[in-house]
Amino acid sequence: MPDFDPKQILCTPDALNERGKQLAAQYPNAITTPVKQHNKLTEIGDIPHYKAKSDLLVLGRLKTLDIKYSGRSSDYIAPSLANGCFAGCTYCYVDRHKKINPITIFTNVDEIMAKVDQHVMSQPWPRVPNQTDPIFYTYDVGCNSDVAIDYDISPGIADVFKFYIAHSRAKATFATKFVNRNMLELDPGRKLRIRFSLMPADVSRLVDVRTDSIEKRLQAINDFYEAGYEVHVNFSPVIVYDRVRGVDRDWEEDYRELFRQLNAAVSAAVKEQMQCEVIFLTHNEQQHIRNIDINPKAEELLWLPALQETKRSSYGGINIRYQYQLKAQMINTFVNMLTEEIPWCGIRYIF
Repeated sequence: MPDFDPKQILCTPDALNERGKQLAAQYPNAITTPVKQHNKLTEIGDIPHYKAKSDLLVLGRLKTLDIKYSGRSSDYIAPSLANGCFAGCTYCYVDRHKKINPITIFTNVDEIMAKVDQHVMSQPWPRVPNQTDPIFYTYDVGCNSDVAIDYDISPGIADVFKFYIAHSRAKATFATKFVNRNMLELDPGRKLRIRFSLMPADVSRLVDVRTDSIEKRLQAINDFYEAGYEVHVNFSPVIVYDRVRGVDRDWEEDYRELFRQLNAAVSAAVKEQMQCEVIFLTHNEQQHIRNIDINPKAEELLWLPALQETKRSSYGGINIRYQYQLKAQMINTFVNMLTEEIPWCGIRYIF
């Protein structure tokens, strides 16, 4: 795992409960600075985007404990346990909404767990099976952060995992680009679904900044399944490119090779339970402008106006995605390739 050693801890007063104090004590050399709001951070002035990810840790209290319907990789999206990430993936949707986006850990996990318990116990039971799970209500616990990173920072994450493991009606799911072997010490009993994010390795090295390699993620799949996790994969984002965009092969060749690598890496038992989700790239104008200065080679793959169309997001930002007619062809191509190479891997959803 990355050596996360923050130089400064920024904390709101309401975050310094017992859990918050315990968390802050893990970094005795860090300077503690009070802040009014965990999501504004006006007190610290200018700091480079990537420097904030490695040097700052923010402790806050999540006030809005909304549970949102999903229906894709989970039934619901649970209140966030954290926000932000150590990694600097060039396409990250969480980074779009903040000038800087350091790891923010919410210390009121007991309130969050109580909210989820209240929510799930209010749902009809037995549950009607659907594509997210045949038995349990599923809650995504990592939409705004990478829980595999947060697990080593906040003891509260392990407590949340244990809450879902013990719950009679709920299970947790999260996607990750990291391999945290400390998580193998748990006994999830198939009540935690980890979704390893995969893309062609050469592209990942360019756009998945400061994450574990694709090779390392593939090698971990069997280990996590044998430890009791349900293990799925997440092909996201799918980036379309050809030979003239700074890579040796086109996207179709690279994804066929990735599927073959996955097929060779995982055991028969893993294949029997694995499903995937597939999300084609959506990029953002402000991210593009930022990346031109810090990672221009990535933008040769991400920003392709000839293939993309503009869409204004619900937050008011200018996003670009593959043109509707072209994307339909891309989706058809992806499904055909996956079906030919790894027919045992079902597609939960694709868009």
